[in-house]
Amino acid sequence: MFTGIVTDIGEILAVRPRGEGLHRLKIACSYERVSIVEGASIACSGVCMTVVGIGQENGGTWFAVDAAAETLRITTVGRWRHGTRINLERALKVGDELGGHIVAGHADGLATLIARVEMTDMARLGFRVPAELARFVAPKGSVALDGVSLTVNEVVDDIFAVLIIPHTLAVTTLGALAVGDAVNLEVDLMARYAARLMERP
Repeated sequence: MFTGIVTDIGEILAVRPRGEGLHRLKIACSYERVSIVEGASIACSGVCMTVVGIGQENGGTWFAVDAAAETLRITTVGRWRHGTRINLERALKVGDELGGHIVAGHADGLATLIARVEMTDMARLGFRVPAELARFVAPKGSVALDGVSLTVNEVVDDIFAVLIIPHTLAVTTLGALAVGDAVNLEVDLMARYAARLMERP
């Protein structure tokens, strides 16, 4: 489990195919080498991934993860290349502050940025989501975009808007988004379960 509070921005160092539909990613980060263990979960731009290797290079820490075919297909992971910057969050520990909302790290699909309006010290971002996910997005509800916990400001059909404060623009990759870019979307866990319960007779 995660909270959608980004703690580092990582950088893709290498992407290597490992068998059919499997890629190994090597990711640079600023976490201490000794704080990462194999088998740990780290959210990489909102996608929960398992650490399969750790090391140090040029004075910095790196970790490796494997991405399977499904992850490559439904998230932005399949588009990552050397130099791609990604939001990172370590798994929640019992007793940690729940600063955002409960995030599973299981991306539901992609949201596409269709509008960006620069405001005084903020940015208003408008996203279009797949029709099948739009029903889970509600005004004042929560979404995770590339692993960042955000409050939905407005919803019209399959389009929703969020306001990004200066801190979030500075410490996540959202500040660099341009119209046409896709981000990993995870809808609110409670909204998903509530919708499922309403489907049952």
